[in-house]
Amino acid sequence: MTDSSARPVAVFDLDNTLADTAHRQHFLRRPRDWNAFFAAAPADPPLAEGVTLALETARECEIVYLTGRPERCRRDTLDWLAAHGLPEGRVHMRSDADRRPARFTKLEILRRLARDRRVQVLVDDDELVCADAERAGFTVVRARWADRSAALEDAQEREGRT
Repeated sequence: MTDSSARPVAVFDLDNTLADTAHRQHFLRRPRDWNAFFAAAPADPPLAEGVTLALETARECEIVYLTGRPERCRRDTLDWLAAHGLPEGRVHMRSDADRRPARFTKLEILRRLARDRRVQVLVDDDELVCADAERAGFTVVRARWADRSAALEDAQEREGRT
């Protein structure tokens, strides 16, 4: 049952929605270097379109961040969000050992959030995540302001790493 008296939540992805990962995607070529890929995340430039949308949406919604990044990246992720002036909000990350595709992990968390609160929107760049969320009844904004990356899409779906 959702709490209709509470502000709705707006759920934002990080990589290629708020943070530009282009400078670190070379680590996803085979052989993939996941440690280096995530270690480079603090240097991600912000994506102006995503940041602006998050700031505007925060006027009427509680912001929640939902990322496929592993839990071991939490400190760097929180520091990055603060450094770029993004709204405070809960950050949901996958456990370090979770290798399920992002579309499964993210939909699971969206459904859990929707039990207690109205989820006004999901903003994400992953087409499979967006499609599954829409089929489940969520409103979605597709973050199409970053360059697409076949390597990142493959990693999200096949290796469950981000």
